[in-house]
Amino acid sequence: MKLTNLITGSLIAAAVLSFATACSKSSDSSTSTTTDGDSTDATQKYVIGLVAKSQVNPVFQAARVGAEQAAVDLSAEYGIDVEIRWQTPSTEDAQQQAQYVEQLTAAGVDGIAISCIDANLLNSALKDAVSKGIVVMTFDSDAPDSGRMAYYGVDDKAAGEAVMAALAEQMGNTGIVAVLAGNQAATNLQNRVEGVRAEADRHEGISIIDVYYHPETANDAAAKMQQVQNANPQITGWALVGGWPLYTDNALDGVYEHAKVVSLDPLPLPLEYLEKGQVQVLIGQPYFGWGYESVRYIVEKLHNAKSPESEFIYADFDVVTTENVEEFAENWAKWKTQD
Repeated sequence: MKLTNLITGSLIAAAVLSFATACSKSSDSSTSTTTDGDSTDATQKYVIGLVAKSQVNPVFQAARVGAEQAAVDLSAEYGIDVEIRWQTPSTEDAQQQAQYVEQLTAAGVDGIAISCIDANLLNSALKDAVSKGIVVMTFDSDAPDSGRMAYYGVDDKAAGEAVMAALAEQMGNTGIVAVLAGNQAATNLQNRVEGVRAEADRHEGISIIDVYYHPETANDAAAKMQQVQNANPQITGWALVGGWPLYTDNALDGVYEHAKVVSLDPLPLPLEYLEKGQVQVLIGQPYFGWGYESVRYIVEKLHNAKSPESEFIYADFDVVTTENVEEFAENWAKWKTQD
């Protein structure tokens, strides 16, 4: 089954955005003119910046589609106008993210939803945004010291534990595990690795050889896995705290023949690896929800003065195997149809 083209239509639709050079705060309502010449207040407008980690990562493309759908739904529900401004680096670049936050702040947006590559580099820009009355939500990767309103996503330590628990079961609770991570500075990945280690300690027959970091691109991740496996043929299991290598073809050649693989991120191409038996289990995050829920929480705060019940809003994660892969794949078909 080919699943890689399922979200293409939505991603193209999400790409048609307005990139006006400046936007007004919600309090600066414009006016419209009626047919008899009288002037009436225009629909209340909120502009929300969406800053993901990279444009090339499909999980953030799904988040963008979610944010755009939230804008449509909330605009209809409350009789308002919600605009999403996509400001995301082509590839991971924390400094570029900080510059985008500064630009959005200077433009006077009402809210910012961001997945933080490096919280330390972003704290200053985010604090400045908050000080100017901008509502900030983090998703996927947090910046807890930034003054943001709340974080939405999975409990990353629990997700890491789920990856390792599934892998240990696949390995018969014995063997040597390599952990693949991405950007070492990312808070979410640090917590996932911590979860993998904690769960591994619960299995006497499991040992971790090392944690391998790499640039978060598919080719770099695949090359790292193949290099490490060739150098360490005793590895019998791989715990992937992100699905990076599975976003390209033939990523596990020379790996799957010798080791079980459990990974986060059941996107269309990773689902094909699962169907072929090269990956045994995939742990899913709320990719569409990253965008949808972040925008919803921001609008609820702006329009209804309603704050989240907690600063940590944890979503459930999915466990995808060959038994439910077809069912889970239908999610991407639904997300594709969002306008």
